[in-house]
Amino acid sequence: MKFKHVLAGGVLAGLMATAMAGTASAETLNIFNGGEPASIDPHRVSGDWENRIVGDYLEGLMTEDIHAEPILGQAADYTVSDDGLVYTFTIRDDAVWSDGEPVKAQDFEYAFKRLLDPEMAADYAYLQYPILNAEAVNAGEMEIDELGINVIDDKTIEFTLEQPTPYFLDALTHYTAYPVPMHLVEELGDEWIRPENIVSNGAYTIVEWIPNSYIRSEKSETYYDAENVDIEEVYYYAMDDLSAGFQRYRAGDFHILTEFPADQYQLLQDQYPGQAQVAPFLGVYYYVINHNMEELADPSVREAMSMAINREVIGPNILGTGELPAYGWVPPGTANYDFEGYRPEWADLEYSERVAQAVAMMEEAGYSADNPLTLQLRYNTDENHQRVAVAIAAMWEPLHIDIELFNSEVAVHYDALQNNDFDGIGRAGWLMDYNDPINMLELLRSDIIYNYGRYNNPEFDELLRESATILDMDERAEILRQAEEIAMGDTAAFPLYYYVSKNVVSPEVSGFEPNAKDIHRTRWLSMSED
Repeated sequence: MKFKHVLAGGVLAGLMATAMAGTASAETLNIFNGGEPASIDPHRVSGDWENRIVGDYLEGLMTEDIHAEPILGQAADYTVSDDGLVYTFTIRDDAVWSDGEPVKAQDFEYAFKRLLDPEMAADYAYLQYPILNAEAVNAGEMEIDELGINVIDDKTIEFTLEQPTPYFLDALTHYTAYPVPMHLVEELGDEWIRPENIVSNGAYTIVEWIPNSYIRSEKSETYYDAENVDIEEVYYYAMDDLSAGFQRYRAGDFHILTEFPADQYQLLQDQYPGQAQVAPFLGVYYYVINHNMEELADPSVREAMSMAINREVIGPNILGTGELPAYGWVPPGTANYDFEGYRPEWADLEYSERVAQAVAMMEEAGYSADNPLTLQLRYNTDENHQRVAVAIAAMWEPLHIDIELFNSEVAVHYDALQNNDFDGIGRAGWLMDYNDPINMLELLRSDIIYNYGRYNNPEFDELLRESATILDMDERAEILRQAEEIAMGDTAAFPLYYYVSKNVVSPEVSGFEPNAKDIHRTRWLSMSED
């Protein structure tokens, strides 16, 4: 069992204390933001901790309201053709970059082409595959100029889609659809995101980045809605240590925690009533299986391991915050998917009977007390992840499985997953980028980089591709349901529970509304003296 404390030491604490000493103001918001951002370039980020920063300084044609529903952002209006294939957006006259340059249709065109350029190798490029020829362009099979985007004039841009896409407006709120300042990127290249160079078209502008400590943003006076943006300054603190973050919240150093130690939930309810914001949202906490390992290539081994996970106790007992057990891949309540959810037959057995069957399956596969299956279970540094990992390792012990627990900070962890560099099982989670089942199911497509375990089933892949050609939404949902049943029948991964968001919000903060995406743009928040 290995536990590495990556944020210990006086240097970080000193930096944070120094920063916080100058931020005790009703106009400053201090956020415990989780891990250190790998980047703040919208084409190079991948996590919710990065999204909170990037979505404050950049804004797409569409953006999110206080409930994380899509609303007009940099676009003043849009039209959709009768066949649902062509979207035409008019950009606001008062949309400008923070250096005074106007936001143009060319900035959006440039950004989408940059995202989909194979040389960029943007992990999330596939989220914009609804655009005509986007997938072929991203694969290097078509020229970039064949992408279905047309600049009509400086303030008008047109998108042609492969087929009608019910979630396209929602997809345009994602950071893969944000513009980048073409004039700056062409001049400075990757240096454009350095704080001394960066410009914004959103409500805030990044002015400082102290690695492994914080990023600081200030309100942008050039933002079209600046008069309604209340908070003047935001500190996004990079911390993995939930207990340390929780203690700093109690000391008044933080106004928002984006997660909290599960064992402190009762204390929060007792001593800080109303401040713990626990709400369901669209996402799945799961364990990746490395399908390239010979030991895990046996589907009976994977199924036995899944059977032995007592999902019913994770939410109420191990975490204590009520997460719902997940046997399927697509969260309940997902739009365009009228399906109660996948549930294997063995899920209805008594847990003791499931374990007995799982033991027999493992022994049939050749594993015993004298010949155990040895695997590594790795997770990113976090007390709650550790708590779940320790519990599941214990659940697998009767199956003659020896588990080595290994943790690392978030960037290192996900780098290992993306490179399929792990010896067995890896902790992961997915918060849906838009409310449609394809956003979950594509994680298991063989050619998607976020398919960390390299699950590969041609029938599954073909069903996903077929679904993209079907206009009848009920028929499409049935195709996607078949795909989910195939992947879960293969035990492509171990879904463990459907997420609840777990924020803690100071009474000094107004406008924080729990929502299904757990997205809370700072422009909607306000501060008052306690």
